[in-house]
Amino acid sequence: MEAKLEKPKSLKSKYIPTTEFYSQVIDSLQDYSIFTLDVELNINSWSSGSTKIFGYETEEVIGEPFDLIFTEEDLKIGIPKNEIETALKEGRATDNRWHVAKDKSLFYAYGVVFPLIGSDGEMLGFVKILRDLTESKHSEDAIKKYIKELEDLNTHKESVLAILSHDLRSPLAAIIQTANYLKENIHKMSPDDAQEMLSILYNSSTDELEMLDYLVEWARIKYASDVFSPAKIKLTEYINKVFETLNETASIKTINLHQEIEANTTVFADGKMLISIIQNIVSNAIKHTGKGGKITISAKSKDDKIIVQVKDTGVGMSKEIMENLFTPKMKTLLEARKKNKGAGIGLLLVKGFLEKNGGEIWVESIEGVGSSFYFTLPIKKPLIKIGSSAEIKFSEKA
Repeated sequence: MEAKLEKPKSLKSKYIPTTEFYSQVIDSLQDYSIFTLDVELNINSWSSGSTKIFGYETEEVIGEPFDLIFTEEDLKIGIPKNEIETALKEGRATDNRWHVAKDKSLFYAYGVVFPLIGSDGEMLGFVKILRDLTESKHSEDAIKKYIKELEDLNTHKESVLAILSHDLRSPLAAIIQTANYLKENIHKMSPDDAQEMLSILYNSSTDELEMLDYLVEWARIKYASDVFSPAKIKLTEYINKVFETLNETASIKTINLHQEIEANTTVFADGKMLISIIQNIVSNAIKHTGKGGKITISAKSKDDKIIVQVKDTGVGMSKEIMENLFTPKMKTLLEARKKNKGAGIGLLLVKGFLEKNGGEIWVESIEGVGSSFYFTLPIKKPLIKIGSSAEIKFSEKA
């Protein structure tokens, strides 16, 4: 019987992965962006996962610089260069940061970059791998925001109680006492004295009503989210509406209301809230600006926001007042009004409205010279790119 010859083990065929095989593996990782850079830091390969995450087709990015994926803020501080330098020094560089997609939306990613070294030790370029973690980032931020809102809610509750007990109750008690005095003594008072006391009653009552209105508005923005309706609106139209409303008050003190904003300047905000923001700041400036003064509103764009400046030639503020101006810890409204330096609950209302619209507020002031209030608003509806929700997490320890 003829013996069957076995093929020696050393002669068995071995599969050697090809470049095409590795390319297919990389392209199958749809939740990862994997691309390479040449020694000049220009993109020279681009995976299908990169197209999915960034939105660029391969032919759109080949030859483009590494800077393409970074935000303007990161480019200004040299993040791409720092990553490459760290990768060369330590063998790899990792980061967690926001990146820019083709449609200019932002997504949050964990990334790693490392050098590509040839078999002879020559530098071939770099490999960059990104994992879109936008959903995880938003979840984390949402939890932090919720915790902060709970803390703020408690602070706001204490502030509201303080305002009700001191800044509303105390003046109201004085109004009642004055009214009672008039009721019992008006028959034996001179017309001038009676008129003076009635004027005090009227002014005190209107002040109380104004503060109560502010308090209601403040509570509304904290607890009634359903009234928020942002849209693209012309900034100048709303400034002109405020000027029309406050022009008579300004004219009494011969204060000039002036705006230097281009007619086509737009912001993305809630119209009613914007009116309240501008009106509170301008009316506050009128109160603290002397006769013959000037209030000027100007604006400039920066990145994706408009920065509005409301500048007055008023009495200015001390450093202490500025530090506490937008916090519930500021001095009581009654005390602030007596010193003619506080802006009251109106500025807390403004801060709340701006935060609701994705903006912020700050102030610069010199006592005896004047103040400039600055606030920001988005130019257009924010675009946030939400990534895929895969279960696999790209660990920083990988």
